[in-house]
Amino acid sequence: MLDSWSEVKDAFPAEVRDEYIEKFSHPDTVHAICEEFRASPTLDYEQDEADRGNRKISCPVLFLWSQQGSVAKLYDDPLAIWREWADDVRGGPVPVGHFIPEEAPEETTRQLLDFLQ
Repeated sequence: MLDSWSEVKDAFPAEVRDEYIEKFSHPDTVHAICEEFRASPTLDYEQDEADRGNRKISCPVLFLWSQQGSVAKLYDDPLAIWREWADDVRGGPVPVGHFIPEEAPEETTRQLLDFLQ
């Protein structure tokens, strides 16, 4: 997973890789992750549809996504989608794989600092 979902070779130092492996070795952790993904097309979708047009996020939102991942492949303008849900949306694609902070720590830090100022 760490190798196939990332675009940056060696983005995970040994100690970080070991921590991921240790956490993903627990069946309860894997089960919880599966439940999170299972909720997306069911419960999460239903709740989003109930909120659509009735609620907006009032605080600023920073949305970063992988330039190589499913968000970039499936949506022409991901920020436009978030603007339906929040008034102040910023962000953009980052030229990495799934693990944005690990693969692009400098870019992630820059985006966060700019956003938080």
